[in-house]
Amino acid sequence: MFERFTKDARDVVRGAVEHGERAGSQSVDPEHMLLALLDREASRGSFALTALGLGERKESVREALGEARRRGGLSRADTEALAGLGIDVSEIVFRVEEAHGVGAMSGDREDKGWWSGRRSFSRGAKNVLERALRIAVARRDRHIGDEHILLALAAAPGVPAEVLADHGATYDSLTRVLYGEGEAKAG
Repeated sequence: MFERFTKDARDVVRGAVEHGERAGSQSVDPEHMLLALLDREASRGSFALTALGLGERKESVREALGEARRRGGLSRADTEALAGLGIDVSEIVFRVEEAHGVGAMSGDREDKGWWSGRRSFSRGAKNVLERALRIAVARRDRHIGDEHILLALAAAPGVPAEVLADHGATYDSLTRVLYGEGEAKAG
């Protein structure tokens, strides 16, 4: 499948691996892909993010991803659903971090040198790459670009889509910017 990826898309995948390594994560997650997309410049994906105003708010996106990672990767919708069952995720995070240190629920490790091999891609990250392929095929694009990865992140339920939407970048608004379908408005 990677032979169909553009240089920009391959750079996003490599960047996601680097973000996972820096975080000490056991696997490459969709959040790492979004972080890698935020690092990009002069690509279709970075153009779309900039057109929707995320160019100036990259740090806010990074902080939102960090907060979700602190909650063990739970989205706001997950947190609200658990609250409906009487489970206070903030209290759980507080207690776990009190006992084991800040970021203990993220699955990241303090000793960043613990892993010498390649990081595997989580099921969620694999789903994003598969969805990027399906989006490219549906649009009749010959290659998978970083814009397809961005669209796949926006379309998949979870933290990256939630953070993007909170910052005005929904699947529909990204599609309008990238493909000129309708008026480009923030979601």
